[in-house]
Amino acid sequence: MNDCSISAPRLRCATLWALMLPALALTLSGCMVGPDFKRPAPPDVAGYVAGRTELPTAGPADPAQQLHWGADIDRRWWSAYRSQALDETVSQAIADNPTLDTARATLAQAQQAILIARGGLYPQADLGASAQRERIRSGNGATSATTNLLAIGPTVSYPLDLFGGKRREVEAQTALADSQRYALAAAYLALTGNTVTEALTAATVREQLRAIADIVAVDKHNLELVSIEREVGKAALSDELAARSQLAADLALSPPLEQQLSAADDALAILVGKTPAQWQPPTFDFAMLTLPTEVPATLPSTWLLTRPDVGAAQAQLHAASAQIGIATAALYPNVTLSASWTQAAASMGPLFDATNGLWTVAAALTAPLFHGGALTAQKQAAVDAFDAQLGIYRQTVLQAFGQVADTLRALQHDADALAAQRTALDTAQASLQLLQESYRVGTASLVDVLQAQRLYAQARLGYAKAKGQRYVDTAQWFAAMGGGAPQWAQREASSAVGPHTAR
Repeated sequence: MNDCSISAPRLRCATLWALMLPALALTLSGCMVGPDFKRPAPPDVAGYVAGRTELPTAGPADPAQQLHWGADIDRRWWSAYRSQALDETVSQAIADNPTLDTARATLAQAQQAILIARGGLYPQADLGASAQRERIRSGNGATSATTNLLAIGPTVSYPLDLFGGKRREVEAQTALADSQRYALAAAYLALTGNTVTEALTAATVREQLRAIADIVAVDKHNLELVSIEREVGKAALSDELAARSQLAADLALSPPLEQQLSAADDALAILVGKTPAQWQPPTFDFAMLTLPTEVPATLPSTWLLTRPDVGAAQAQLHAASAQIGIATAALYPNVTLSASWTQAAASMGPLFDATNGLWTVAAALTAPLFHGGALTAQKQAAVDAFDAQLGIYRQTVLQAFGQVADTLRALQHDADALAAQRTALDTAQASLQLLQESYRVGTASLVDVLQAQRLYAQARLGYAKAKGQRYVDTAQWFAAMGGGAPQWAQREASSAVGPHTAR
């Protein structure tokens, strides 16, 4: 006897239908309208700049840097500076920075949106219950009767995804979650890059303050020479006043740099999630930092995959492509299967009696006929949005290439500038020492000494700035290469997704 015959239990029949609905849906829903997303081809280039790509030497007094093409970027790239204080500061920033916490929470929200969209691919089951009491009058209104009706039972509905609209929605939400993951990577890269840059800026300012201390020491030595010459009658009061004026002018160079140092320390406190009154950064100095000499460089063919901004733009482009499929599916019919089983009775006693069971199985078809061109326009709008996002993606790629090219040239120019500044410093120092001795023996004037002193001061400060800029631009290079941020963000995203209960 057939299980769905009249003599079979009705509950068993309805249950069978409910179990058959997903299998029927899987048979029918195999089509997905709309374009399948393909990653745009990267620019057909083999390098980042035209001409030389090697880094020149910075002279015998400073270390040379070398690019290692094809090397991977460590997500803890700042460890190349070999500073425990820097490692601890960056780790604290990653742990406590509010911006990074915001990006994490936004990613978690986007991941939940995927689960919400996936829920539409499964049958929706609900349990309903009702209690009703009504009074019914007879036709002549002379008599009336009061009745009760209790009902309880499950309902199942399943909108068949015949043309892939729901699946395209899942695809779009997944792409948007990828975009948020890259946004988290970008926040990580910006945070680590800014933290390292502020630490290197503080070290650069301290190097300049040390240079001013050297300049002031030379000024004081000149003043001592003038004072000795004046005591023996070989120098005039104007010479001493000129020497004192030079000393005062050089002392005035320190306060602006002290302000820059305070600003860098305050910025570091904010980056680690503290107020400047709560936390003081380490005393960063070039003595506790090592310039990375082996600089990794990712080849252009794989480099685009390591850039969070490019990855985010690609994910947004993917989401725009999926929206075309969603809009296209709206042009086609929609089929919904449903089933219900209800136990109904006038009182609780017979409510669950098998004879009081009612069941229904239904299929509904809705097909768009006329919407005043709105659905077609909606699809075209999705296509236009995709084209606009494609332009954004291409511009993002171009800007990324431009940043790498600028940073590579900066590293090359830093080495040239440092070598030139070192030569100028050594020459100015030797010239100053020679003129100071000549002034002592009376063969040179104070004007000659002060002129040499100004050249020495310019060279000493220029060398300190060039040295610091080389450290900073090296950090910018790691950031331009992606800084290992996508790999870090992928681990963060994976650890954030735990077991979920279907409901």
